[in-house]
Amino acid sequence: MKNIIIIRLGGSTFGSGDTTIEDIVGLQKQGKSIVVIHGGGNTCTEWLKRLNIKTQFVRGERVTDLPSLEVVTAVLSGLVNKELVSAINIKGGKAVGISGVDGLLIESKIKDPEMGYVGTVEKVNPAVLEALLQAGFVPVVSPVSLLSVSRTADLPMFINVNGDPIGGEIAVALKAERFIVLTDVDGIKDGSGQTITRITRAEAEGMVTSGVISGGMIPKINACLRALSDGAVTRIINGRKPHAILGEITGGEGGTTISK
Repeated sequence: MKNIIIIRLGGSTFGSGDTTIEDIVGLQKQGKSIVVIHGGGNTCTEWLKRLNIKTQFVRGERVTDLPSLEVVTAVLSGLVNKELVSAINIKGGKAVGISGVDGLLIESKIKDPEMGYVGTVEKVNPAVLEALLQAGFVPVVSPVSLLSVSRTADLPMFINVNGDPIGGEIAVALKAERFIVLTDVDGIKDGSGQTITRITRAEAEGMVTSGVISGGMIPKINACLRALSDGAVTRIINGRKPHAILGEITGGEGGTTISK
C-alpha cells in the first residue's frame, strides 16, 4: 500500500471541541489510508488516582508496576480506544480499535527494570494493519503490547509501551508517506522558547544531547527520526489547533519538520 499517513495522537490533545476526529473522517472519505496510534496518559493518571495507586515518572515515561499495568491496559485498550473508535464511526468514518497485542502487532521486551512493566519495541508485524487498511478501515491502535521477547513464566503477557516509538516503528513497517505527531505545543522549541520550523536529524540529536529538548518531547523526536530513516515526512504539530491534521495535509503553516 502507498501514501499511508501515521498519526500519533497524544492524550494531551483530547478535549471538547477537538476537530481531530472530523479531520480523520474527512481524510478517510478522501481515500487516504490512515493509522492512528493514541495515548491517554492523563486519563490513566486520573483512574490511578481514583484507585489510590501512586504514579511516578522517569524521563517522561510512567513507571508501571503490576497494579498500574492492569489499570493502564483497561483504560488505554478499553475506555480510551473505544471512545476514539466510537467517535470516528459516529461521525461517518470506518474505524476498528486494536492494541499492540492483537495480531502480534507489536512484540516487545522489558525496557529497564527500573521502569517496571514498560516495554521497548522489538518487532512489528503489520499484517493486521494492512488487512484493515485494505478493507477500508482506520486502525486505531492502543500502545499496550505483547511481552514476547525474553519473557519468563512469572511475567505478564502484555506490557505498557510508549506510543511514540510504536508510531515510528509502524511508520517504518508500513513504509508510510507521512508521520504526524500531535502534541499540545506548536512544535520543537529552541533555547529561547521559539518554535523551530525546520530542523535536521543532526540538529535534533544535538539539542537532545545538550538538554535543550527534554522530557516527553524526546521520545517524540526519536520516533520522528526512526520514521525519517525510511523516508517518511515527519512533523510535530499542535493538535489543539482547529483542523490541525487537515491543515497539515493541505500544507498549512506551523509545527516543526524534521528532515535528513
